[in-house]
Amino acid sequence: MNKDQHDIDVLVNASYVTEQSSVQYNHHVFKYTVTIYNKGAKAAKLLERHWIITDAKGDVHELHGMGVVGEQPYLKPGEKYEYTSGTVLSTPIGRMQGSYHMLADDGKRFTVQIAPISLAKPRTLH
Repeated sequence: MNKDQHDIDVLVNASYVTEQSSVQYNHHVFKYTVTIYNKGAKAAKLLERHWIITDAKGDVHELHGMGVVGEQPYLKPGEKYEYTSGTVLSTPIGRMQGSYHMLADDGKRFTVQIAPISLAKPRTLH
């Protein structure tokens, strides 16, 4: 596959949602905003997502599904798509990583890997 043809960048910004979290009940809410950039030469559609979310105890939760937030965004070269979602952990620290399965206009299917993202309640990590 020619990287210039299928070049998708993913930027994730995660934050702790204090007002929806409860330390007493081990309920820690994180929101994350994902921006997907098509830096390639071909348009592509996001078909499926796969997230792996791990808390500080090592408990793993995997999410598979069609598209993101109920949509399968189609990105032409130079376009971006942004969405916000969330997850709940039983610990104030964790991480998430994943991948998007894409279909380009030229019929090629490809996977975009999403690097690990730290999830941490403020002032929890030193």
